[in-house]
Formats: sequence, structure tokens, C-alpha cells
Amino acid sequence: MATLKASDKQTADILVIGLSAKDGKLTIESGSASINSRSLLASLEDMGATGKADEVLKIPFTSPRLIVTTGLGESASDYSGEKLRRAAGAATRSLGSHKSADFALPHRNTAQFAAIAEGVAIGAYNFTDFRGSTMKDQKAPLSSATIISKIGSTAEAKAALKRAEIVAHYTHLVRDLVNTPPSHLTPASFSEDMKKRATKLKLKSEIYTHTALKSKGFGGITGVGQGSANPPRLFHISYSPAKPKARIALVGKGITFDSGGLALKPAAGMEAMKSDMAGAAAIVATILAAAELKLPVAIDGWAALAENMVSDTAQRPSDVITIYGGKTIEVLNPDAEGRLVMADALVKAQEVGTKAGGLDALIDVATLTGAQGIALGTRTSAVMTNNEALSEKFIDATQLSGELFWPMPLPEELRSSLDSPIADMANIGDRQGGMLVAGLFLKEFVEPTTPWLHLDIAFPAFNERAPHGYTSVGGTGVALRSILTLLESF
Repeated sequence: MATLKASDKQTADILVIGLSAKDGKLTIESGSASINSRSLLASLEDMGATGKADEVLKIPFTSPRLIVTTGLGESASDYSGEKLRRAAGAATRSLGSHKSADFALPHRNTAQFAAIAEGVAIGAYNFTDFRGSTMKDQKAPLSSATIISKIGSTAEAKAALKRAEIVAHYTHLVRDLVNTPPSHLTPASFSEDMKKRATKLKLKSEIYTHTALKSKGFGGITGVGQGSANPPRLFHISYSPAKPKARIALVGKGITFDSGGLALKPAAGMEAMKSDMAGAAAIVATILAAAELKLPVAIDGWAALAENMVSDTAQRPSDVITIYGGKTIEVLNPDAEGRLVMADALVKAQEVGTKAGGLDALIDVATLTGAQGIALGTRTSAVMTNNEALSEKFIDATQLSGELFWPMPLPEELRSSLDSPIADMANIGDRQGGMLVAGLFLKEFVEPTTPWLHLDIAFPAFNERAPHGYTSVGGTGVALRSILTLLESF
């Protein structure tokens, strides 16, 4: 991750500036930095520059020795925070192996300044944990960056730089966890690592072992995990500031690998199922970030962790399990496992929240359904809710965070498709509207009076295509920034 600072003067020998275009005319957007734009524009036109998003060009210069242009799209008098964030991130990704650079992008206020800082810091990422010593061509990310700004010395800007570094650090943690292969990330190792991190920040945490889960009646987590040699876990982390202004519970799906169980997935693409714990990674990292930022919000996080494998002890289609709290489920499809572990954790989260005086919000994050990608594509996550005011508050937060979320309904007419002739519910229903059916399943485990959000991040959590903006290939860290921004709004 790049170390950030601000200055009104250029110090590095690399300068990043913005480039936009309108009606075929290029415009250099260098903020408060001063450069010879006439000669530079001539060079850019010769190179066929367009100024489109994700276009990064490098031009040898005199002073500084290298100018990097990053596309801002159509020329405008004012650019959105996310456009600046993505442009800064795209430039940062192109500067691997360089130690430092100055970033001179247009901004008028602290929010835009913060977006640039976030883009730089989040974009400075590589996952190299499993690169051998012979892989010398692996480029280290940019290590330091200076935001050229006239407002960089203000208290608000300094706070924005600190926040950007914290947000980037924990976004990178989520990415690292998602990118770690299942041979090295299991329910036990995830829990133990996160417990160590919680202890360093003086947060309370607890690991429910397989034996404890079974004895206490967590039938969803134990049922999903019973086919694996790596036993399941439930990880609980708690952040309790003095005089909190709100109490929130976060629940994350943590399937460290999803083979589909006895409903075995096709081999093509199964390797991406190491990302099926992205929800658990996001909620734990969010709480760690909230603690570092000292937010005045009490938060309990519940990571429901299991490995869904094929074996002679695995769940069978037609098995009936009992979720924590007593509701029975007929398991028609062992590959619809995420909702089973989430059901256990949702009930437990509300039980603990009620004892503490009640919850202002219950938020779950899960790579839950393939239907999410069919409905919304690979970059836009879904939001479902029982409380429109909370949903609107969250969508407002996404406008600031820049992450793409879209509200989806929970149609009552689909609920009957989850009926079972032998248990309280089945774990699958209509295939059409599968994302909504999964949301309705989870809704059955949420008290109507508890404000609840369900975030389905199935496809946006793992980028299998080309890198873009501040997003690399692999784990993206999606949901952390938006939930953190929501927590700040309380």
C-alpha cells in the first residue's frame, strides 16, 4: 500500500495528471500543478490518446522526467469522486516497481481530495504471497504518493489521508484473504488470524469450534461443514466504544471453498470458489477499520465459516437440518449452502443484539447466488431489505464510497416456492428470481422489527477479467467501503 501525503509543490520525478476529451478535443486536467500543456497535448495527439477511463499513457518529459496521464472520460467542470478514484487507481496500478509519484488531479473540495487519495492507496496492490523466489519480474506496488493540492494542509484533508490509508489497508486485507488458496485458508486459520488481529486492536473475539457449534445447535454451519476434513467455525468479533451512538451487527458468509458438495459444481470455474468467503472477510475487515477510525458505533461481527466438500460424510440432498433457534430445513441442494450458514449466524447475531439492548441495523454480506450476476452483472451488487429507510441510507453511503449497489425486491409471491412437505422450509425454491428467493430465505431468520440489509456480492467480489480503475484481478474488497461509510453516518 502506498504511503500518502499532500503538498502544494511537486517533488517526485513522476507526475500523474488527468486527461479528458470532448468532441475530439483533449484537455489536460492537472489540478494545481503547472506544466507545459501545449507541447504535451501535441505528443498525446500523436499517440492517439482518447482520455477514456482506464487509459493510462506514459510520456518521457524533462521536468518531471515522466508524465503519466490517466483518463477521466468526457471533459467536465467538475468530476465525481468515483471518477477521480478510478483514474487515480488506474494510474497507480501502472506504476508498479516505482517508489514515488506526484498526483495532480482536479479537485475542488475535501471529498474529491479524499477520493483521489483512496484511489491511489487502494490501487497500490499486488498479491505475491505465493510467488517463488525465481519470479523476479513481479513488480512491487507504488510505495509512496503525494497528492498535489492547495487544500492538502487543512485538518480535513489530513484526516482524509489517514482514513484513505486505513481503508486501503483493510481493503487489501480482504483481497489477500480472498486470493489466498483454500490449501492455506481454512475456517480454523481464518479465525485464528482474525483473532490475532482483533487482539492487537484490543477488540474482543471468540471462536466457536466444531464441537461447540454442534452442541449449541448450529445445524446450518455444522451441516455444510460436515463433509470436509477442515471443521467449520463461527468467528465472533466485537468492537465496543464508550457511549456508542448506534449498535450494529454484521454477518458474513465464509465458505473457504465451495465444491458444491454432493451437488458438485462443473470443473470449469470452480477455482474461483476460493472467493466464497468474501463476505466474512469484508465484515471482519470493516470492524477492524472502524476500530482504527474510532467510530462511535458498537459493532458485533459474525463470520460463518465452513468448507463445502464432497465426501462420505457430506450433506445429502433430502437431509433435514435444524438451524440455530429451532427452524428445520430440508436440504434439496447442497450447493445452496451459503444461506444455511448465514441463517445460523443471523439468529445468533440478533440474540446477542437483543441482550445488548437491540440493534439499529443488521447487515449481512454474502457471495450468495449466481443469479446475482445474471441480474446485475459482474460489478454491481444487490441490496435487499425489510426496511426502506435503512436501504436508502445505505444507497446514500454508496454514492460516497463509489461502490455499485442496486436495490432489489423481495416479492412475497416467491416465498411459497421455499415450502417443504417435511420440514419448515426447503433451502431452494424457484430458479427464476433465484437471487430474490435466497433473500427471502434469509428474511425468514430476521425479526420483522430488526432493520436488515442483505448484500449479495457474488460476482463483484472476485474480478476474473481485466483489471480496471483501482481494482486488480482477483479479490476486490467490495462492500467494505460502503458499510464503513454507512457506519460513519450513524
